[in-house]
Amino acid sequence: MGSVSLKIGDGTARFRRATLCSSAVNILMLFSVVTTNLFALYAFSSSSNSPKDQHRLLLHQTHKNISLISEQVSLILREIDSSQKKLAQMEKDLLGYDSIDLTRPNTPTELKAFLNHHTLPLGKDSRTGITEMVASVGHSCEKSAELLSQYMSYKASAPCPDDWSLAQRLILRGCEPLPRRRCFPKAVPKVGLSSFPFSLWKNVSAKSVTWSGLGCKNFECLSSKKLSRECVGCFDLGSGAEKQRFVKARSKNDFVIDDVLALGGGGMRVGFDLGGGSGTFAARMAERNVTVITNTLNIDAPYSEFIAARGLFPLFLSLDHRFPFYDNVFDLVHAASGLDVGGKPEKFEFLMFDIDRILRPGGLFWFDNFHCANEERKKDLTRLIERFGYKKLKWVVGVDTASGSIYLSAVLQKPVRKYTAFNIVMKFLQYRNKGINCLFSLLQTDGRG
Repeated sequence: MGSVSLKIGDGTARFRRATLCSSAVNILMLFSVVTTNLFALYAFSSSSNSPKDQHRLLLHQTHKNISLISEQVSLILREIDSSQKKLAQMEKDLLGYDSIDLTRPNTPTELKAFLNHHTLPLGKDSRTGITEMVASVGHSCEKSAELLSQYMSYKASAPCPDDWSLAQRLILRGCEPLPRRRCFPKAVPKVGLSSFPFSLWKNVSAKSVTWSGLGCKNFECLSSKKLSRECVGCFDLGSGAEKQRFVKARSKNDFVIDDVLALGGGGMRVGFDLGGGSGTFAARMAERNVTVITNTLNIDAPYSEFIAARGLFPLFLSLDHRFPFYDNVFDLVHAASGLDVGGKPEKFEFLMFDIDRILRPGGLFWFDNFHCANEERKKDLTRLIERFGYKKLKWVVGVDTASGSIYLSAVLQKPVRKYTAFNIVMKFLQYRNKGINCLFSLLQTDGRG
């Protein structure tokens, strides 16, 4: 007598008239249910009608049910625990996070010696609560196990291999901090060094730095290359544009150091320069009695040794590493395009929060010609800065007419934050309202579509 159709998505489920076989099955199932109920009725009716027996039977049944429920709960908890362990392992596999396997064949003896836990000879330390010394090594070293084994393959108490470039490769792969080694590094005679402050602007001798692993073997070769946006001829200290940086503006995006320091209202003593090229920013600040640490790596040039030869402080550290400084200690942080960790929004956000952590309240954050690939990138950066509540003391946006690239220069002042319950609630409501408005806009757009 036809069929009934139920439309589900693009498919159709059809329920046809029951056949003789399916009817027999239904009758059999009905018979089974009736029989089961009759047996149950007989069992209850045949039991003793004594109240004491009924109470004993009820207690027995209750205990049995509780035991059954306990077993089921235990089973569920074991399943949850097993699932959590599986998810944690999946997360480790995705992140590449795992402990270094010291049982791997050909693992260097020195690596095992460094990574093994060393129990304190006098037991638990009363001040720190620790019972053993544990080596600090970046978890991403596991992903570069072969390079790490190569780095730790050396003869103890002998000269180290000339492999600083290998160490830098490991650092750039996230293997940071590196394990310590028990060998003596190659000694390069530091000839022709001048005393401070004359060292700030005297050209460094090529014989006083290490050139192994680099394409260029002298500073004349480096001066003819554009190593980065911040280093075009930056190793030529005698003449050229490097000596004019930070004291003479070349465009509207260039700020002069004295103008920026005046915005801080005094009290500038220590600063941090991110991706500081050959150290010229730190040199100019040193002339104004401000100590600046310059973060750098030796990518295509001997930046660290060159900066040190100028009498300045180089910090050999990648931007993926948490800054090794206490909270709220710097009066000034200077950063240029080297801050843009590969254009990855999440990594950049973590970096910004770490900069905010080390900058004191009232301190200055100087964005110097920060390169934005397009208008959308500039908007993302602006929104991120606004989340911190910094005061905009200077804000200049320039556009390169040839490439269309956008450059942002800004001087921002960190606020004094007071985290009261009221402020936290207001922040929550602010972001909640933004989320609701965004969702409403999406719904409107979807409705129009």
